[in-house]
Amino acid sequence: MRHVIALDVGGTGMKAALVGPDGELLHEARRDTGRDRGPDAVVASILDFADALRAHGLAEFGEQAAAAGVAVPGIVDTEKGVAVYAANLGWSDVPLRDMLTARLGGTPVALGHDVRTGGLAEGRIGAGRGADRFLFMPLGTGIAGAIGINGVIEPGAHGSAGEIGHVVIRPGGIPCGCGQRGCLERLASASAVSLAWAEASGDPEADAADCARAVAAGDPRAVAVWQEAVDALADGLVMAVTLLDPRTLIIGGGLAEAGETLFTPLRAAVEERVTFQKLPTIVPAALGDTAGCLGAGLLAWDLLATEVSA
Repeated sequence: MRHVIALDVGGTGMKAALVGPDGELLHEARRDTGRDRGPDAVVASILDFADALRAHGLAEFGEQAAAAGVAVPGIVDTEKGVAVYAANLGWSDVPLRDMLTARLGGTPVALGHDVRTGGLAEGRIGAGRGADRFLFMPLGTGIAGAIGINGVIEPGAHGSAGEIGHVVIRPGGIPCGCGQRGCLERLASASAVSLAWAEASGDPEADAADCARAVAAGDPRAVAVWQEAVDALADGLVMAVTLLDPRTLIIGGGLAEAGETLFTPLRAAVEERVTFQKLPTIVPAALGDTAGCLGAGLLAWDLLATEVSA
C-alpha cells in the first residue's frame, strides 16, 4: 500500500504516523525527543525514529514510504530544508531534510514549521475545512500563528509569517524574551494566565486550567485574571482581522481547552472591538495534539503531487 511517513517533533515528545493516500492513519507511534541529552542526540532520535517508521512500512505494506513530512519547532527554512534554530531543542542550522533523505535511502522529505504544519491540517481537514482564508492560533506556552490562504500556509518572505504572539498589545508592559515589552503571548498565552493566576491565588502550583475552573465557579480573582487575558487576546485578534481579513479564526492550544469559558467572552470582546472589519467565525481547533502529525502527512503528499506536476 502506498503511504508516507509523518513525523511531528515537539520539545519533549515526537508523534508519528504512516499515512495512506486518503489520509488514513495506518500506523501510529510516539517517542521521547530526548532533549536532555543535547541537540545531537535529538537529531539522532529523529533519524532513528524515521528509519524505524520506514522499516515498519516496508514490512507491513511491502513497499518503501513514498515520501516523508517532518514538522519541527523554532525557525525553519522550508525551501532549503534546514532547521535554523530552536531554543527548546538547542540546535542551529541543522540540514535535517538532507539528513533524513539520506537515512531513508533517498526518500523525498518535506520539512515544515510545527505551528504552520498544524495549521495546514486544521485548515484542510479540521476546524477550517472549507474556509478559503483562516488564521490558526494555538495558545500554549507561547502564541504563534499560521496564515492559511486557499489551503496553503503563507510562510512569509523569511519564514516567520504569523508570529502574532510578538505583536505588542500593551506598550511598555511585561518584558518578553524577544526583547520587546507587552507582547501578546506575555498576556494571553496559557503560561501567562498560569503565572497571573498563581500570583493572584497565592498558589504557586496553580495553572491556567485551575484558573478556568475558578472562573466557572465565579471566583472574582480568577474572573479578573481571565478577563485581562481575554481583552489582550481580543485586541490581538482584531489587529490580525484588520490586516488579514480571515474568514475563520481557529483557536487551539491549552487555553482553548477551557471551551466556552474562553470562547463566549472572547467572541463578545472581538465583536465589541470591530468597526468596519468583517467579523470572522471564531472556532476551537478540532484536531488537538494530532494536528502537527496530520499536517506532516499532508506536507509529504503535497511534495509528491508537486513532483508529479513538475
